[in-house]
Amino acid sequence: MSAMTNILVKDDATTAKEWTFEPITDTPNPFWRANDASLSVDGQPRLNVSIQKLKNGGYKATVKLEVPTMETLGSAGTSLGYVAPQKVAYVTTGILTLFADKRSTISDRVNCFKMLVGVCQGASNATATGTLSQCSAGDSWKNSGYPLPPVFSRLVVPN
Repeated sequence: MSAMTNILVKDDATTAKEWTFEPITDTPNPFWRANDASLSVDGQPRLNVSIQKLKNGGYKATVKLEVPTMETLGSAGTSLGYVAPQKVAYVTTGILTLFADKRSTISDRVNCFKMLVGVCQGASNATATGTLSQCSAGDSWKNSGYPLPPVFSRLVVPN
């Protein structure tokens, strides 16, 4: 089982920023949150992981990323020296879920995950197109010690 560690992710903002997601808890499910000193706790991006055993004996593995957008503060109210604290305007959420039959193997799950990521990262009508190498990703995920690939390949959550 992989251990919960910091996860570094770059965003796609005008001025790209690398977010550090810090482990917060593994109970009942693993949860990471960024810790940017300029944002309130509610404004920090969040990452959740869960694995559920389904009634049919299969499994549902889910990774959920929530990225809050803060209100832009205007100049209203500053003439008297008061500026209201920033609030969350909205949250953009991405969810990746894999449903695995109870008879599926690690290779079956990794293959599905690899193909799904390939589609999401820009596969086209040319072989091995997109950002990641389509050839080596599957084996890397099978043996990965990082926190998230084992969620989809081995159906284990970090602790």
